Amino acid sequence: MDPAHHVPAPHVPAGHVLAHGLGGRTDLPLDAVAAIAGGGIAVAASFLALTLAWKRPRLHPSAGRPLPPALARVLDAAALTRTGRVLALAAAALVVAVAFAGPPATGANLAPWALYVTFWVGLVPASVLLGPVWRRVNPLRTLHAALCRATRTSPAGRRALPPRLGYWPAAAWLTGFVWLELVAPNRSDPRAVGALILAYAAVNLALAWWFGRDWFTRGDGFEAYSTLLARMSPLGRRGGGTPALPAPPAAGATSPARPLVLRTPLTGLMTGTAEPGLTAAACVLIGSTGFDGVTRTTYWRDNVDPSSVPAGTLGLAAAIAAVAALYVAALRLSARLTGQDPAALPGRFAATLLPIALGYTVAHYFSFLVLEGQTTFILLGDPFGTGLDLFGTAGNRVDHDLAGPTLTAQVQVNAIVLGHIAGTVAAHDLALRSPARALHGQLPVAAVMVALTCAGLFALLSG
Repeated sequence: MDPAHHVPAPHVPAGHVLAHGLGGRTDLPLDAVAAIAGGGIAVAASFLALTLAWKRPRLHPSAGRPLPPALARVLDAAALTRTGRVLALAAAALVVAVAFAGPPATGANLAPWALYVTFWVGLVPASVLLGPVWRRVNPLRTLHAALCRATRTSPAGRRALPPRLGYWPAAAWLTGFVWLELVAPNRSDPRAVGALILAYAAVNLALAWWFGRDWFTRGDGFEAYSTLLARMSPLGRRGGGTPALPAPPAAGATSPARPLVLRTPLTGLMTGTAEPGLTAAACVLIGSTGFDGVTRTTYWRDNVDPSSVPAGTLGLAAAIAAVAALYVAALRLSARLTGQDPAALPGRFAATLLPIALGYTVAHYFSFLVLEGQTTFILLGDPFGTGLDLFGTAGNRVDHDLAGPTLTAQVQVNAIVLGHIAGTVAAHDLALRSPARALHGQLPVAAVMVALTCAGLFALLSG
């Protein structure tokens, strides 16, 4: 950062910073009406183009170009996994220690920034670009392995995880986290952050001890989030949509037999099988970022007390419910138009919501990560507030020139529009694999895509 921008990091009251992913950007140089109309038209035009030019399935999960053998061996190496797990566990321990023993002020304590900015937001690009990285380095998996050795318990657990649970536990965890991030009072108080991290770890370790390490795959909200995003990664495995870089099933396990490949990102969404809870998890991600945008509108600020927990809770629940209702209604109508099972179709297409969730996430958190993410690095130089200056960042402040209004506006609008276009492409390709390939069956889905695009842009640009 430019030394001209360096001033001491301010002490900010807990709960004031980290309140919303948008980072307070209300100065975007855009014509809101033109952007909203243009976004809706772009999504509608993409659907029309698909119906004319995309007549057969093109996204094949088994396709992909193998990585060079030397690179594949490095990425699959057990030593890389062990190193990543040690570093992740050490980082988590440091964050918890700083939460309790570091400065009490949010603006001077590393823990809230590490959790809400670097981890929660940074997990998105890491997973989309590299695969399910959190599954590979998850500190809870490391602690679970140690717990099983200490208690002489099989890592497989005492009881098999019921398949019908699917992603429902992850959806519940994600709902709780976004409520914490967007609604809960004192959410950025360092001591509360430390307590919440420990409580989350304790509950998931207990469940993994009972159900086995498979619990983390769909029961740990953060690992499930990373794994779902990784379905859109350009890294995959030969022979299916399984994302790259999976965690070895046990310590010392050999590399997976299926080689790593470079693939078209959307191919990881083409499972075509209903997965319990996946619709709920995707709707939580879309609805929560939509609610975040709504709270920035002039209507919300003029009519709702921003500190009201009941209002925030109801608003968040309503946003998630609205997204779920629109999606399920559209898929049920599509099923009736094409003679398919209305109860099964929403689950089959749930994965096609993930590009939309990714687009909303990028739009709402881009400037937050680029700008507020600098604070994590600044505070890491003196984590306990003892006067250290490990990285020469003492006295630095956030450099807002890294993400100015023009760049932020371009990223946000394009992320929402491209996310919906990608979701439309995935849904269209998946529909072509169905026995009922009638075009009119896709119209309700296309209408919802256009509506969500316009609503997302409206919430984004109405601040």
